[in-house]
Amino acid sequence: MFQRISYERLNARQKENYNFQKVAARLADYGYNCLRLNDDWHGADFLAVHVDGTAVLRIQLKGRFSLDVKYRGRGLYIAFLASNACYVYSHDDVLAIVESRGRFGETVSWAERGNYTWPSLPGWAVELLEPYKI
Repeated sequence: MFQRISYERLNARQKENYNFQKVAARLADYGYNCLRLNDDWHGADFLAVHVDGTAVLRIQLKGRFSLDVKYRGRGLYIAFLASNACYVYSHDDVLAIVESRGRFGETVSWAERGNYTWPSLPGWAVELLEPYKI
């Protein structure tokens, strides 16, 4: 009755749904209930509301480690899956660290488009994102 799916065979919308469910399941272990939004509300794809009744994370779901100037100053968290790991990081906190290290500021992607993504996590990013791994 149940057959595992091949992630690679999913279309873009199906991948986003799949990734949301996986991230939401991980966040549930930390007391968060995730509420999917119909559109990007102030940059967020979903809200993660903690059982304490006070913490609410506005989360943008990505397919990989990403930084984007359009998310700067918006109080967003970025969530993505990498292998068996799930990361949920404060965009502005991580952006500030990466900018201070001079990792990508001079790249064409950042200079012209204001964004940068890594198809796979470089070693320095694994270390940087460790506190955000759930």
